[in-house]
Amino acid sequence: MPIPSPRMQQPAQGPPKPVLLAVDDGEEDLAMIQSELERRYREDYAVRCSSSASEALAELRRLREDGHQVALVLAGQWMPETTGSELLAEVRREHPEAKRGLLIEFGDWGDRETADAVLKAMALGDIDYYVLRPWNTPDELFHKTVTEFLHEWSRTERPGEQEVDVIAGPWLRRSHEVRSLLSRNGIPHSFHPIDSSEGRMMLEKAGCEPSGEGPYIITYQEQVLADPTNAELARAFGFATELGEKRALDVVIVGAGPAGLAAAVYASSEGFDTLVIERESIGGQAGASSLIRNYPGFSRGISGAELGQRMYQQAWVFGTEFLMMQEATKLERRDDRFLLSTAEGHEVSARAVILAMGVSYRRLDVPSLEDFAGAGVYYGASRSEAHALEGGRAFVVGGGNSAGQAAMHLSRYAERVTILIRSGGLEKTMSSYLREAIDAARNIEVLTETTIAGAAGDTRLRELTLRGVNSGEQQVAAADGLFIMIGARPRTEWLPESIACDSRGFVLTGEHVVEQGSWPLERTPLMLETSLPGVFAAGDVRHRSIKRVAAAVGQGAAAVQQVHDHLTNEILRAGSRR
Repeated sequence: MPIPSPRMQQPAQGPPKPVLLAVDDGEEDLAMIQSELERRYREDYAVRCSSSASEALAELRRLREDGHQVALVLAGQWMPETTGSELLAEVRREHPEAKRGLLIEFGDWGDRETADAVLKAMALGDIDYYVLRPWNTPDELFHKTVTEFLHEWSRTERPGEQEVDVIAGPWLRRSHEVRSLLSRNGIPHSFHPIDSSEGRMMLEKAGCEPSGEGPYIITYQEQVLADPTNAELARAFGFATELGEKRALDVVIVGAGPAGLAAAVYASSEGFDTLVIERESIGGQAGASSLIRNYPGFSRGISGAELGQRMYQQAWVFGTEFLMMQEATKLERRDDRFLLSTAEGHEVSARAVILAMGVSYRRLDVPSLEDFAGAGVYYGASRSEAHALEGGRAFVVGGGNSAGQAAMHLSRYAERVTILIRSGGLEKTMSSYLREAIDAARNIEVLTETTIAGAAGDTRLRELTLRGVNSGEQQVAAADGLFIMIGARPRTEWLPESIACDSRGFVLTGEHVVEQGSWPLERTPLMLETSLPGVFAAGDVRHRSIKRVAAAVGQGAAAVQQVHDHLTNEILRAGSRR
């Protein structure tokens, strides 16, 4: 029996419920899907089902025109009017925020045609993942996938109140900095322009008399922070920004990116008193990635912020202490321990140190771009800026995986995304799965041998001047957003001279220390050990490191084992001197 697709029935009061839409031409399959969805989700979502792809697409267009949110669309692959992957590609354009699942039967991955359809749709970004049709009641495997989709959707798209509201001028630089910081630290938030009726109402309800453009932060406890510092923001959400009573530890880790967090998990789980010092945000550079698809264990992919938060929580549960919004500025050897100092004057000592500071994005040498930093020009990628570019034109400078991931995410919202690279192609710098996705995307183009010569606008970026690297020819292009991802520099300028670095500032470890002649002991250095025995380096800060999250995590874990080996050697040396 065909199940009708009526217009959404609105509740008498409050906002309309987000929509869950399932489309399948099998009568029994659709009835089972509808039953499972309604039994589990109808209190919070409006469940809609249709046996017709064309009717479903028409309904989705009406929902968009009426301003209704769509949280999830499920579609069977082999329908008479169109394939499910083709339908979900249309959903991506109509409701770019919606999660999209391709319905298949258990074991269909063994069918070559179905498997090819799933793999192609994933590569193109047309679906988020496949979903096995429910076959019994309740089907918890089906619900596991659905609830994971809804959790991911709710982190950025949930209607109503979020944990945090940011109210500010829409193109205020500090507003971008605060929203980016919240996103990378895994704090869901909503943004409201300060001149909007909703923004004014929120400030009035909170008893705040605004002066200037903000930003104003309203927390879930209804605390109002007016243009807070990063440290004030961190303290408001439970992050420690001051040292506790414990000032002497076993291991101090500098940096809370993937390498530092992995080291923290393993160090704490093995009984070391461990402290992580982080200058900005959990997750490091990886925290800015909208979707990491090639990290082992996450077949649907995971955002960098979510991965960082999971690792942070895991380390915290094992007992790791964190010192946030503090920048390490000095490291020295004191007898058999190391003393670290921060810019705020904190001092802590440790038996071993792991350097995992990661890298900072390089900036283009184009002075006019700095006039629009945070107001259309962004270093790195931020999910919080994608919505503002809906229907606009976005540019991404860079040819690495992070640039490719940013372009794919932006393509969900922007009408056109242009990747600019100085070289002749992406083959040497970007993973093949991302290149294939970019090649297939309808609204992404790659301009090779092209750079940026200038920028112009009023209160925000409006246009870019592009220049051919070889030809020198220039052209002006309308631009609503520019994301610069052209490589990075290590944060090692504060390290002592006893820690050897290469010409670009990356830390030498293991055999590279020996090659340079910087190793002071008779024993050979451990693989991740620096030229200062007892200090180790992991992740992107290392010389010739593999710039992949999984590699950084592996090095962080390996560094802890090498800390064990170092401390054992120290004990043996101390015993031999008695």
